[in-house]
Amino acid sequence: MQDAFDELFDRFMNYLRAERNASIHTVGTYAYALQEFFHFLREKRIASPAQVDRNTWRRYMSRLTAQRFAKTSINCKQSAVRSFYRYLERESLVPANPLRKAPSPKLDRRLPGFLTVDETVKLLQAPDLSRPVGRRDRALLELLYASGLRVSELVSLDLERVNFFTNEIRVWGKGAKERVVLMGKPAAEALHHYIQHGRPKLLGNRQNQALFLNQYGGRLPARRVQKILEKYSRHIDKKVHPHLLRHTFATHLLDGGADLRVVQELLGHAQLASTQIYTHVTRSQARKVYLAAHPLARRQRKNEQKQQPNQ
Repeated sequence: MQDAFDELFDRFMNYLRAERNASIHTVGTYAYALQEFFHFLREKRIASPAQVDRNTWRRYMSRLTAQRFAKTSINCKQSAVRSFYRYLERESLVPANPLRKAPSPKLDRRLPGFLTVDETVKLLQAPDLSRPVGRRDRALLELLYASGLRVSELVSLDLERVNFFTNEIRVWGKGAKERVVLMGKPAAEALHHYIQHGRPKLLGNRQNQALFLNQYGGRLPARRVQKILEKYSRHIDKKVHPHLLRHTFATHLLDGGADLRVVQELLGHAQLASTQIYTHVTRSQARKVYLAAHPLARRQRKNEQKQQPNQ
């Protein structure tokens, strides 16, 4: 039998899919987080979301902290519940939003990692082009680095989305927003070579409009892309994941003098603040290069190291 939680949960999930047009990943993440929250409320004999107050919320946050969830995980769970209560308030299903002024956990700000140019070149040259999967992998790596695509965007691409006349690709990004990403000549050539000589052998006599195929002719899943990158990571002795190539794309563009707003548009960031993190990366890298290369700075650094007491 459904209780108050189940009924409102179903309505909220329908809202995410129909009105928010949320991705499958977002819907799944929110659903899991809410079910965890509802389980806690049932334990505390709270009969409906309307009975939750700020003290209830504090106790739930304390439980998550005691269970040693990472701050990022807690923040994700909190975002799901906040979104749920905003929906309830908008639909007048609760008298007030108890989380309106509830503080969020402060996240440790970590600079995103990235590959050097030499590491990127070695990675891109790693696939064996004598095999269909090698041609696919070269195209996949080249496109990730050339365009800054998210892995979810990459695997959802269809053939019709690629325009070789303009070297542009139309992408459905977060929130079902369409944007145009660019690819340079190396990526375009690798992609064209894969479509002409690799993809037909993977497809066989099947019908599929997906751009990137697995060895059985089906659409390549995101988890397989991760495995592909792990395979070629051995060539540069550094763990590589799809988002690392996105970080590398943004960092190399800014290092080359690209405008921050242009990078924001290419990445599909809704907020400029999401892109500005890469300016911290480039400044940090510039400082390392300066200290290593400038003769007086290098001498000063050596003197400072000599003056430091032995640990």
